This record gives sequence, C-alpha cells and structure tokens, in this order.
Amino acid sequence: MSVFEFTGLVWIGSLAAGFLGSLTGLGGGVVLVPLLTLLFKVDIRYAIGASLVSVIATSSGAAAAYVKEGFSNIRIGMFLEIATTLGALAGAFLAAKVSTGAIAVVFGVTLLYSAFLSRRPRSQRERDIPPDPLATRLRMNGSFPDAGGMRSYNVQHVPAGFSLMFGAGALSGLLGIGSGAVKVLAMDQAMKIPFKVSTTTSNFMIGVTAAASAGIYLSRGYIDPGLSMPVMLGVLLGSLLGARILAKAETKWLRLIFSLVIGLLGGEMIYKGLAGGI
Repeated sequence: MSVFEFTGLVWIGSLAAGFLGSLTGLGGGVVLVPLLTLLFKVDIRYAIGASLVSVIATSSGAAAAYVKEGFSNIRIGMFLEIATTLGALAGAFLAAKVSTGAIAVVFGVTLLYSAFLSRRPRSQRERDIPPDPLATRLRMNGSFPDAGGMRSYNVQHVPAGFSLMFGAGALSGLLGIGSGAVKVLAMDQAMKIPFKVSTTTSNFMIGVTAAASAGIYLSRGYIDPGLSMPVMLGVLLGSLLGARILAKAETKWLRLIFSLVIGLLGGEMIYKGLAGGI
C-alpha cells in the first residue's frame, strides 16, 4: 500500500469515527484506536497519540458548534470536569496496584447493562421532577432547542453525577481508555439531563481531558504528524457533519446508536480483561 492510499484510507476511517463520536459524545477514540491498530497495523502508542489529537479535534469542532446552537451546558461540563480530573489522577496512582483485567471485566459488564438502560426513553413524569437544590444553587438547570422550540430541563442528583464522573476519570487513568461512555451515562441516567445535552456536553468535556494526555504523548514522541494530520482532518470534518445531524435527529435513534456502540465497547472490554489484553 502506497503512502497516498494509506493516508486516504486513514482519512476515511477518521471521518466515520469523528461522525460517530460527535453523535454519541464518546469521542472518536473508541473507533480510531482499534481501527488503526487492527486494520492498519499501527503501533498502539502512536494510535493512542493520534486518537488524542483527534479527540481534541472532535471537541473543538463539534463542541464549538453545539455551544453556538445552545445544546451544551458549559456550567455542568466545567463542574464535572473537576471530578473527572481528580479521578484520572487517582486512577493513574492505582494503576500499578490493582488488577486492570478484573476492573476491565466489571467495567464491560457495567457498560452492557448501561447499553440496555440507555435504550429506555425518559417519561414525561421524569422530565417534570423539581430540580436538585444543589443544581439550582450552582445554576445548572437550562434549556436547549427542540422540535417544538426551546425546552427547559432540571438537573437531578448532582452528588451522584459527580461521584460517577470521578469513577469515569479513575477508569480512564487505570485502563488507558476514554471515559466518554461513563460521562454520557452519568449525565443521562443519574442526573436526568436530556440525551442531546448529555452527548454535547460530553463532547465539550473530552477535549479538556485529552489535551492534558496529549501533552504527555507529544513529549514522549508518540504523536506522528504524518499519521495525526489525516486523522485530525477526517475527525474534524466528521464531527462537524455529526453536529449538523444531531440538531435534527430524533433522540430515540441517537439512543440506539449510543447503546450499540457502548454494547460493543463493553464486549471488547470483557474480552480483553479475560484474555489479559489490557
């Protein structure tokens, strides 16, 4: 395969990854790392480096569009990012002391169960619950554009969401994976935030986390410009296309796509945990 063909195929794969990452709030790394390592035989360290660059591109491209259109909740994102960062530090500290294989299996089972839960649409009664007093104090409640105009929502169970975000960061530090799936689930299932707001706010958050990690990979020489450039350009275009689709898409289809992706991710985590591949 020539360099031109390789670059073109990587760009196409990155375009699809960015599109999927933008729609689900998971970031393109869920698709990109397996794609680069298994299909294109790229060393996993360089694949992760390119993936981190792509996540920053996804967040910069999609998140900017989502903020402009009024979907992302910046106050929620910045507050929960504190928990994710603290969790990532704790996870990195525990990485040498805990069996990551066992954690991967538990995490995989949790994702499979979450994939089942995420398919269930929220009832009108759940939407009309009064806001959490802490959410009101922190001014987290908001609104977003829906088919019938602007729709208001109330944020629930802020402490539970903060705890889950800490766990998401810890898993990221322990297993070296993106925690977008747990972020979306924490906001959607625990905090009862509308799914579109959950995915778009997750897109905003993952860029902050990836930027810190990318600096480490850059200093170690694991970000190859020849690989990262087509990946970044593909993901950026894909994320912008995803942002256009999400604004008009029905929530039930977004939930279906999200549940399928995290179901596959959960199965992969269980397999790697049992096979000793993580």
